[in-house]
Amino acid sequence: MALDAPDAAGRVLQLITLTERLTALITEQVQAFEARRPHEAALNAEETGRLANLYRHESLRVQSRPDLLAGAPFELRKRLIVSTRAFDAVLARHGRAVEAAKIITEGLVRAIAEEIARQRGAVAGYGPKAKQAMRPATSLTLNRRA
Repeated sequence: MALDAPDAAGRVLQLITLTERLTALITEQVQAFEARRPHEAALNAEETGRLANLYRHESLRVQSRPDLLAGAPFELRKRLIVSTRAFDAVLARHGRAVEAAKIITEGLVRAIAEEIARQRGAVAGYGPKAKQAMRPATSLTLNRRA
């Protein structure tokens, strides 16, 4: 799928609209992560993915063919630059929020694993007279939605 505009001004307007919508969706995800509600970050994941793919496609297209935007009025191109900078800023913030969520999740998993290991206890020793308590195996299941 690609943007389809009759002229450079129309294309710039479409890019501005796309960039602003994507920025809004990613801002919602960041706010959900920052509010410690990561499950809410996934609410618009399908639309965000679709728009991000379209944005990537159109960015590459414009990069390889700058003439697609050359005839647009300066004010429109300036608005596109401003919206792109806002998008870049929200992406950086999103990256930090996702990294923080990852660190917290890894810490929780590590703490759970250490607690399970601690509760199982140590082996009494090695050799023919060593006593080893046979404890039942414990599994750990993670829910992807958690």
